[in-house]
Amino acid sequence: MSSCDLVDHAVTGVQGLRPYQPGKPISTLAREIGLAESAIIKLASNENPLGPSPKVNTAVAAALGEQARYPDGGTVALRERLAQHHDCKPEQITLGNGSNDVLDLIARVFLGEGRSALFSGHAFAVYPLVTQAVGAEAIVVPAEQWGHDLQAMAAAVREDTRVVWIANPNNPTGTWVGKAALYSFLQQVSAEVVVVVDEAYIEFVADADYPDSTQWLQQFPNLIVTRTFSKAYGLAGYRVGYSLSSERVADLLNRVRQPFNVNALAQLAAVTALDDQVHLQQGVELNRTEMEKMTHAFNHLGLEWIPSAGNFVSVDLGQPAMPIFAAMEQQGVITRPVANYGMPNHLRISIGLPSENDRCIQVLTQILRESS
Repeated sequence: MSSCDLVDHAVTGVQGLRPYQPGKPISTLAREIGLAESAIIKLASNENPLGPSPKVNTAVAAALGEQARYPDGGTVALRERLAQHHDCKPEQITLGNGSNDVLDLIARVFLGEGRSALFSGHAFAVYPLVTQAVGAEAIVVPAEQWGHDLQAMAAAVREDTRVVWIANPNNPTGTWVGKAALYSFLQQVSAEVVVVVDEAYIEFVADADYPDSTQWLQQFPNLIVTRTFSKAYGLAGYRVGYSLSSERVADLLNRVRQPFNVNALAQLAAVTALDDQVHLQQGVELNRTEMEKMTHAFNHLGLEWIPSAGNFVSVDLGQPAMPIFAAMEQQGVITRPVANYGMPNHLRISIGLPSENDRCIQVLTQILRESS
C-alpha cells in the first residue's frame, strides 16, 4: 500500500483538520531575522510576563534530582490542594497537560460520530479542533458584539448536541458573559447536554458581575468548569490544567486520561504556585495597569479595540492585520494575527512588562504611520 493510500485511511475528521498554530517562539524569530533573542519581545501567547512565583523556581530546583521516578499518576497532592482551594472533593477534579488536554478528554468522552458540539463564533480554536477530531459536527453560532450570544446558542442546541463550549472570558476577543445570562443558559439547556465553561482567564477579571461557575456545580451536574495554571500563575511551560465537575463526570474523564499526563515537576510547581497568592495578585495588578496604558495608546492612534477581561487585547487596525504583524516581527515584536478566528483586521496583543508594552506601541505607531 502506498503512503498516499495510508493517509487516505486516516479518520475522516482528522484528515480535515488544520494543526493548531501557537504563537511564534522568540528563538524561531531570532533565527529568521538575525536578531539576538534578548532584542525580541513576545506578546503573542497570553503569557504572564512576571513568570512563575520565585517559590516555584526554588521548589522545582530542589526536586531536579528526583526525576528518574515516574510522577504520581493519580496527581493526589495536587488534587487535594485544588480541592482545598475550591472547597470541593478531590474526586471532582481531573488534571491535564494544560487545560487543552482536559478539553480533549471531554470531547473523547462525550462526542463522536452522530453527535454535535456547539460554540460561538470567534471562540477558542481548540473547540472546533477537538470536536472535529472525534468525528462530531461543529455548530457555530454567530457572535454578538464579538461575544457569546447565549440566547441564540440555547436556541441552536439540537437533539444530537452533547457538548456546549463557552469560554468566559473568551480568547481571542476578551469578552465575557455575566452571572444572570450564564445562569439562565444553564437552566435552559437540557441536563443531557454537557456545558463546558472554560475559565482560563478568570483570575484577571475584576467585575463583580462575573460568575465563578464552580459555585454552580452541585446545582448543574452537566456543568464542567476548566481552569489553567498557564496564564495568571505563569506556568505555561509546565503545562497544568484541570477541570471541576461532578464526581461521576470526573470519573469518566479520568478513565480516558493518560496516567502520567502531568509530570512530576509540573505537579510540584502547581501546588507551590497555589500557595503564593501574593505573586498571583502582583501579576493581576500589573495586567490591569498596563492594559489601561495599552488601550489609551490605541485610542491615541485612533484604533478601535475590544474591551478585554483577560491579559490580552484585540485591536482593530482598520486594514488587513497580516502586513502590520509581519512588519512588527521584522522589528522584533511578536504579536498574534487572528484571521483564523474570523477577525482579519485584528491583532491580539498580550500584556507584557511595561518596557515591552512601550516598545510594542512605539513599533506599531511607526509602522502605521509609514503605511498610511
